[in-house]
Amino acid sequence: MKILGLHHITIVASNAQRTVDFYTQILGLRLVKQTVNFDDPSSYHLYFGDETGRPGTAVTFFEWPGARKGYPGVGGTHHFALQVKDYDSLLKWKRWLVDHGVQVDGPFDRHYFKSIYFRDPDGTIVEIATVGPGWAVDEEAGRIGTEHRDPPAEMLINNRDEGRIKAEMWPEPLATITGDMGLMDGMHHISAISSDINRTHSFYSTVLGLRRVKMTSNFDDPNSAHWYWGVDDGRPGTLITYFERDPTKTRRTQMGAGQTHHFAFAVADEAEQQAWRERLMAAGYRVSPIMDRVYFKSIYTNDPDGHIVELATVGPGFPFDESIAELGHSLKLPPWLEKDREAISAYLRPLTGVGAEGNKE
Repeated sequence: MKILGLHHITIVASNAQRTVDFYTQILGLRLVKQTVNFDDPSSYHLYFGDETGRPGTAVTFFEWPGARKGYPGVGGTHHFALQVKDYDSLLKWKRWLVDHGVQVDGPFDRHYFKSIYFRDPDGTIVEIATVGPGWAVDEEAGRIGTEHRDPPAEMLINNRDEGRIKAEMWPEPLATITGDMGLMDGMHHISAISSDINRTHSFYSTVLGLRRVKMTSNFDDPNSAHWYWGVDDGRPGTLITYFERDPTKTRRTQMGAGQTHHFAFAVADEAEQQAWRERLMAAGYRVSPIMDRVYFKSIYTNDPDGHIVELATVGPGFPFDESIAELGHSLKLPPWLEKDREAISAYLRPLTGVGAEGNKE
């Protein structure tokens, strides 16, 4: 039994068309599946990712039209990060986003990677992070995550050269998203909020078997612990991180537009998923039955603060009911909802520009 890495993150959007436009045209991801929330068929469930939406590349959205704005807090997600290979690619992304009217913060040196931050149309915080230099810059490779490491003083919020940071970006405008900017390797990490970091550590380390790869503090709030867990050496794409917040001073998360509904880890197959289900129940956690999501099977539990955590199989994948070339072009329904297609379609506003991969070379 082993968690393989991140599978997907699912966020609430208030306008499906606006979300499609942003994630395909601005971020260059591919809409790989246009379907509905199987538990609420009156709402879209849209999946974005690489060419086939491989686990770890998938960013998904439930559309809740007119939903109130959500807010991060205890039991919720703070942001998610996509990965790029190097700093030049990061600077190009800053240039591209700024030139398309998106406000960008950074680039910031996080010691283990460098990153920029911005918000999608519903206010979700999105980070783009480099894959290196990695966790061994301040610890021996075999001992990462075993001792607390303070952030370097010059990287803390009060010590930064804000003028230099604001001015730092790729010098020339970009006509398209160039190949070296590709986000197709998927997520770098997901960051959530905990009220007790040691209790969270017990869940991820003891129950789910992830390795703690860094104990540090939030570079923007040094009084808050920031711990990272991942698979093996904590490679990007396997990472979950938590900020610790005082529950007497920080409200609980408010579900709504721009806030994460749940995130998922990948497991190999249904047999292993069943073993994980039994393990979670034996540890005293609430766990759902195995659910058929057509493109994968799922079980759902909660972290100690109540955040919904899913374990999803890697297959059969999104080409299950349409060719790779046609992924995302039309509304696909699970077999048990086909009889209701006309009624379901009446609830959904038709999408335009679907199947597009954005402004890429």
